[in-house]
Amino acid sequence: MAEHMSQSELDYPFKLLEYFNGFRVSKVIFSACELGVFDLLLRSQEPLSAQHVAQELGTSLDGMERLLDALVGIEILEVEKTDGTALYSSTDVANLYLAKGSAKSLHDMIVYKSQTIYPLWNNLVDAVRSGKNQNEKTFGLPAEEVFQAIYRSEEDMLKFMGLMNSSWVLDGHDVVTAFNLSGFQNVVDLGGCTGALAREMAKAYPSSTVTVFDLQQVVEAAQKHFSQENDAIVFQSGDFFTGEIPTADLYVLARIIHDWPEEKCLTLLKKIYDMCAPGGGVLLVEAMLFENRRGPIMTQLFSLNMLVQTKGRERPPSEYTHMFNKTGFKNIQVCRTGKSYDAILAIR
Repeated sequence: MAEHMSQSELDYPFKLLEYFNGFRVSKVIFSACELGVFDLLLRSQEPLSAQHVAQELGTSLDGMERLLDALVGIEILEVEKTDGTALYSSTDVANLYLAKGSAKSLHDMIVYKSQTIYPLWNNLVDAVRSGKNQNEKTFGLPAEEVFQAIYRSEEDMLKFMGLMNSSWVLDGHDVVTAFNLSGFQNVVDLGGCTGALAREMAKAYPSSTVTVFDLQQVVEAAQKHFSQENDAIVFQSGDFFTGEIPTADLYVLARIIHDWPEEKCLTLLKKIYDMCAPGGGVLLVEAMLFENRRGPIMTQLFSLNMLVQTKGRERPPSEYTHMFNKTGFKNIQVCRTGKSYDAILAIR
């Protein structure tokens, strides 16, 4: 903004004010999701009045009317006046991404951001001052035990798994097809959570065997809550830091490396390298920063989130390449997808 600031922006800071209010816009969408606004409007065959929505969802009329109007203002909902009554309906985007029932629903992601990420970010100043995550201040859990905080209860573990599932339903196809991976017959997704990314891998490469490797409680929850009929993937439980990992032609590390400091990442990558036969490798999936530190803004915000929630950070391609080289991998390719997550393929 600074390099292209117009005189009108100097006279009156429209863009700055938009940024100042960004948290309010987020919370409007979060609250509507948690209340069930988008699900109700999707089920309805006709536009609904604020009074009808308030009655169905058990809210005040005044509060719901203001919330619906704000959703119209940010172009998430539409409104028409009939005989003096405002009638609200969903846009196609809301039906596709914000209602629970859609195949591309981001509802679980939104609930996680609202109930876990939002409280953590309230302590961003403390995170910047201390350089440490805010799990203790926010949830009363040790800063060192990152996943003890993320999995602090079964309910919270399922919220996190829902977040991961939503991420790969949205971005999974792009990252597994960033490179031609058809030559890898045995694929293991380390920390594969619900199996959403593994399913995208299995769809793209039906001749490959795809295994999700994760902690026992995660595997059990994935099989109970996120399984699909005629699943083309298999699950195996274990801890890739403290235990053995399965043999594979290709290991997938998706949103794993960014959780940890470099020393721990190097330990894991070296462990994988030692398990790889020549020609085997790693598909690393992360949101990558630009080398010039100018963006992408979404990834810069992700990196701040790693500060408040984990012990890691987002990195530019050169840092990932450095870690791969340091652990023995030599043939490294980078692909920016243009979406939220990018891919690096490293071959032994």
